Amino acid sequence: MNFLLRKATVIDSNSPYHGKVVDIFIEGDKITSIGSELKRKADQVIEIEGIHVSPGWVDIGVQVGDPGFEHREDLRSVSAAAASGGFTAIGAQPNTYPVVDGKTEVAYLVQHSRGKLVDILPIAAITAKCQGKDITEMIDMHHAGAIAFSDGNHAIADNGMILRALEYVKAFDGIVINQPLDRTLAFEGQMHEGVVSTSLGMKGIPNLAEDLMVQRDIYLTQYAESRLHLANLSSQFAVELVRRAKAKGLKISCSVAALNLAFDDRALVEFDSNYKVLPPLRSHEDIEALKQGLKDGTIDLIGSNHVPLEEEAKKLEFPYADFGAIGLETTYALVNTHLEGVLSQTELVEKLAINPRRIFNLEEITVREGAKANLTVFHPHQTWTFERSHIFSKSGNSPLLGKRLKGKVIGVVNNGSAFINPH
Repeated sequence: MNFLLRKATVIDSNSPYHGKVVDIFIEGDKITSIGSELKRKADQVIEIEGIHVSPGWVDIGVQVGDPGFEHREDLRSVSAAAASGGFTAIGAQPNTYPVVDGKTEVAYLVQHSRGKLVDILPIAAITAKCQGKDITEMIDMHHAGAIAFSDGNHAIADNGMILRALEYVKAFDGIVINQPLDRTLAFEGQMHEGVVSTSLGMKGIPNLAEDLMVQRDIYLTQYAESRLHLANLSSQFAVELVRRAKAKGLKISCSVAALNLAFDDRALVEFDSNYKVLPPLRSHEDIEALKQGLKDGTIDLIGSNHVPLEEEAKKLEFPYADFGAIGLETTYALVNTHLEGVLSQTELVEKLAINPRRIFNLEEITVREGAKANLTVFHPHQTWTFERSHIFSKSGNSPLLGKRLKGKVIGVVNNGSAFINPH
């Protein structure tokens, strides 16, 4: 199938066409021509004034649901949600049933997505069943296709265990992912610990629960001389700790979730459980520190922190509702809306596409003739209202329904296929 993009602004700092308005002709899975007013016949033409095109975006750390939780999400629905949100690749968290803790489970994910529109990249468990006790066969899973190792939403509490993992991955220049949260300090916490939690009478999750584990992980990474990615930072001091570690030359990267950039803890005053996420929505000061971290390069990636949950898990009294919100469909629009004046479109694409590929040793994608056609097409200035009909996920636990957003994904191209948003 052939595709033609008309008058698209290229956003790709690695491309000779960066910042230029061009036509792009795609044959099969290759970009065959780039120029002005291309005279080519195509099966599908996208011509919308003001569209931009970049390398396909990557979201590292998505709860995919399959196997075991297909009522929340399956591989088909998560792929559709990802494509709708502009992602041509997603890192699949290991927190499924069974857990992705062996080469068979890794191979299942690899084989399912081979040649499909959205590449599903397995993140394999560090410990058996993500229970933090017995280390997995990491080298076997690496050879099977795992791109990184993590216990997903279960932070590794055991110092010796995460040190062993950091040492094991050195054999193949691998990377360990940890989402820092000391649960002994966050026990029964429902939201960020602060003035708002006190006024609502809710038990809080202190910044300290994140900061202490970030500091520990930095020390252990330095000791092991290994590679670490800290997922979904939310605390201002955690950002500063990573900034200092990077200044020392440590091989540490980190990410932030879109919701944690857009909303602070005041969003929970009406007890809407769709705002109940981990890490929790923190203070305004924390958000400002996160934005500064993005601006100065301390924070490398922006992700969705996509956690699909059935209605029965969210429509409960606030203390009993599960943590998590979907976010694949809205990540770009949300950060584009709330980071206006903070990051340029070039910088946003670096956080969404270029940096994740570099950090996780993925195939480099560039907008140039002869390159693989793995592209995201988007419009930074188009405004729209997020409605239930826009959700491709099986779950609808989003706090953004009815919200006006700026920046819209038009579609994606990858592996010889294309998806164009119908709305």
